[in-house]
Order: sequence, then structure tokens, then C-alpha cells
Amino acid sequence: MSKIITAEQAAAMLQKADRILLLAHQYPDGDTLGSNFALCSALQALGKTVRVLCGDTIPERYAYLYEGIEQPDFEPDFVCAVDVADEKLLGPAVQTQYGGRIDLCIDHHSTNTGYAANTCVDARCAAAAMIVHRIISLLDVDITPTIATCIFTGITTDTGCFKYSNADATAHRIAADCIDKGAPYEMINRVNFDVKSRARIELERMALDGMRFYHDGRTALMTINRSMVEKSGAKENDMEGLPPIPRQIEGVWVGITLRQKEDGNYKISVRTGTHADASAICALLGGGGHNRAAGCVVEGSWEEAQAAILRAVEQGIPRITTG
Repeated sequence: MSKIITAEQAAAMLQKADRILLLAHQYPDGDTLGSNFALCSALQALGKTVRVLCGDTIPERYAYLYEGIEQPDFEPDFVCAVDVADEKLLGPAVQTQYGGRIDLCIDHHSTNTGYAANTCVDARCAAAAMIVHRIISLLDVDITPTIATCIFTGITTDTGCFKYSNADATAHRIAADCIDKGAPYEMINRVNFDVKSRARIELERMALDGMRFYHDGRTALMTINRSMVEKSGAKENDMEGLPPIPRQIEGVWVGITLRQKEDGNYKISVRTGTHADASAICALLGGGGHNRAAGCVVEGSWEEAQAAILRAVEQGIPRITTG
């Protein structure tokens, strides 16, 4: 059973370790990458041997996060997962290699499964990067422009450029501190929210063309299958930012995105407003996340995945079928 620890205790554990491996989750986003590379840079400043490992290829848009940060090859004596709520989210290869031997998990998901020997979780934080900011401060490491850039990226991406309800005053204060410390916030927000490739625009068009509505328009479901990805020429980094689209439609309570994986199964992303708990819906299918943004994976055909998530929505929000 995992021991729940404070940020102070997590900082002390990292201070004692020398050869540290940091783990990001598969389908990496700005928070898991920003948090990991911020912590990597801080620990290297203390003279420790550190690198970040991700089971998936890191999207090109995040190259600025690790520029200038060394990634040496070594056998770790301490393994820490950051922004990873469940060991299986590390991806098959990383889980096979490091499953059962993770010493510390730093996370902000209330659904964390407690797979690490020690768990530092604060579900009040909009992003894991906010907890990492606290830990770096406890390590008595200066917030350099590199670290500030990583922390700001984690916060802005997990708050939808500060549009989501989790973008509270604390998130804004830490972001402001990062700006003061040299984070190029204009570039970060442009890269993550404004710039889209032509392939992404084509993929988005096809996904919108096939959008379906259920529950008298309260549920919007968008599909991205392998054929659409191949036809558009979209790459992994072109997929980011798609899940919030269905929820942006007026009158929609639950926005669902079904994305077909290479094995044919479906990764489901759920976005909700105040009418529903996305995490509770996805938990019915073995997933989890946050109140307004969560996900799960359903094995089977598109028809099976669609039926499963719609049943979960109806279970999670009984009034969605009655108004």
C-alpha cells in the first residue's frame, strides 16, 4: 500500500537520491512533460544524474521544454512518476520495465491508484506542475527561465490557457511568478493553442463532419479513426486540443471524443461542464481524471465503444435523458 506523503517529504526523498529516473505518461501532454523537465532541470542543478523517460514519442511542439537539458543514459536507483494517475498510463513498454518499482509519484489526480511506494497528491492543484513548483522551492533551487518555461507550460495546458474552472488564483499566482522568472508566455500559448498544421485542420474538418448528437443535443460525440488520420497525414502532435471541441457547442453538457488507437481499440476523452463529472463517467469504464476532463480506453469496435460511453453517461447523469 502506498504511503501518502507531503511535498516536504517528497523533496527530502529526492534530495537523498542520486540517480533519478523521471517518468511521464503515454500520450504526453504539456503538464506531464513540463513537470518532468522542470524537475529534471532542478535536480540536475543539485548535481544529480537525472533523465526523463516517456513511453511515446514526444510531440515536436514540446521540443522547447528539453532544449539544453541533458538526458544521460544510466541505471536509476530512484524512480519517480509525475502526473501519472495509474501505472498502466505509463504505456506497456515502460510499465513492463519499471512497474512495481516506482519509489515516488507526484500527481494532482484524485483518482490516483496509489501504485508507487510513496505518493504525493494534491487534487486541489490545477496541474502537477504546481506541485513540482512547490517541491523545487523546497529543494532551494532557483527558478531559472528554463524551469519557469516548463512550469508555465504545465499550468497553461492543463487549464486550457486559463479558461477552465481549475484556473484558480493559486494557478495564476504561480504562472505570474514563472513569467517574472523569464517564461516566454506568449510563445508558449501560441505554440500550444494557436498554431495548427494543415494536416490538423483537415483532420478537424473530417471529425466535425462526422459529429453526432445524443440526449436531445446534450451529448456531442466526435470520432477520429485511423482512416481519417492516414488521409489527413496528421501526426501525434496534431491530435492535441481536439477533445475540448465537442463540449464547446452551445447546449452540450458532455463532449466525447473517440480516438481509434493503432490496435483498433478506442481511447475516449470526456469533457463536461457543471452538469456532470467527467471523472465519474470514465470511472465506470475503468478510467478516470478530473471533474471536467477525464478519459478511458474501451476495447472493441466503434459501435461497442460508442454504446459503452453513452451508457456510462446515462449512468453518471441519469437526468440527461429526462432533462
